[in-house]
Amino acid sequence: MSLSRIGQIAMNARNIERATAFYREVLGLPFLFSAGTMSFFDCQGTRLMLGVASGPEYDHAGSVLYFTVDDIAATHQLLASKGVAFRTAPHLVARMPDHELWMAFFDDTEGNTLALMAEVRAPAPPATVA
Repeated sequence: MSLSRIGQIAMNARNIERATAFYREVLGLPFLFSAGTMSFFDCQGTRLMLGVASGPEYDHAGSVLYFTVDDIAATHQLLASKGVAFRTAPHLVARMPDHELWMAFFDDTEGNTLALMAEVRAPAPPATVA
């Protein structure tokens, strides 16, 4: 047996209605269902659960969620137009042999850190005619 696939990620919410509206309406994540003080979203096969902490041992900031996007500049502009306050503008984090890694960080309504992430590939060189 080995572990390799994440089925669900949990993020804390102090106000589940406010958090659900942010992820559903501002970020546009596909809403799955609500159950009590929890809301669930589909992130292309990985389920995101927003929930009010069930006890003090679970009441802490969540991990950073990195949302992969194709066009980081356009997504940044769209979310900013919806009132998302970014900590950083899209910026280059690392140059790899075949792409650049770009990120932009922001917070959700509950104080959790989120990020946009894009792997920007260099355009292919023009084909030569022999």
